[in-house]
Amino acid sequence: MKRAMEQDYRRFLNPVVLAKLGNLELIARLVVEGFLVGLHKSPYHGFSVEFAEYRQYNPGDPPKSIDWKVFARTDRFYVKEFEEETNLRSYILLDKSASMGFSGGDRITKLEYGRFLAAALAYLMVKQKDAVGLLTFDEVPDQFVPSSMTKTQLMEFLKALDRTKCTGRTKIDSTFPALAERLKKRGLVIMISDLLDDPERTIAALKHFRHRGNEVIVFHILDPAELSFDFKKEARFVDMETGEKLPIQPWMVRDEYRKNVQKFFAELKYRCQEFAIDYNLITTDKPYDIALLAYLHKRKMLY
Repeated sequence: MKRAMEQDYRRFLNPVVLAKLGNLELIARLVVEGFLVGLHKSPYHGFSVEFAEYRQYNPGDPPKSIDWKVFARTDRFYVKEFEEETNLRSYILLDKSASMGFSGGDRITKLEYGRFLAAALAYLMVKQKDAVGLLTFDEVPDQFVPSSMTKTQLMEFLKALDRTKCTGRTKIDSTFPALAERLKKRGLVIMISDLLDDPERTIAALKHFRHRGNEVIVFHILDPAELSFDFKKEARFVDMETGEKLPIQPWMVRDEYRKNVQKFFAELKYRCQEFAIDYNLITTDKPYDIALLAYLHKRKMLY
């Protein structure tokens, strides 16, 4: 029974299953619950927000800590004592440029994958009593939701994600410096993007956050077809950001394409490591626990 329940929850880590639900709040909750079902007692400092025990309410305790469900059953005031409460401040930067609208086969688009991941991360952070904010961007900054740990602000975060559509071109270097100046308190910056920009410009932009004392983690989101280039028929390929069209016989350029893609990844990863930026390549067919574990690992290193 326990194994069956775990499998039932963990299926909600599958991007294809989640795409059928539609509601971002529900998606975020199911992803996090499915993820937590797969974890035992967390080894990550500051991760668990499950309460250790109840104790009787004492004068001076904040009224919001009272468990009213227990009061309804016992007619006595009890408060939850949490194992860990933290106040990490994070911002999620979500790329909404036109290239994020790509999907190969029956998979979800890169933007959909990124939206679901951002929603799950935000839900998990608020559950941890951490603050999280949002910036969506293409060649200019778009929606901005200030960092907060309240459930009300989480709903604003999810509403902003719901409104996010693919537009514009990727231009990271013109977007991030101004945002870095707005983040007055040091914290964790999480970027979700396909990084289809010049690697040097991307790293230069991310360095602004590092120079101001922020930790940075990058989730590089790509469709599997962008790695394999395993197209079978001659076709006209269209750049989703510039509109440029190019007729190609995929089998003629596949090997060279793959070699150049691997070189691109290697350069990005090396440059990120050079500036202590966590780099994670994730394809849109992968379950979300991969990204959530990467986030927890980064978080563990901060404490």
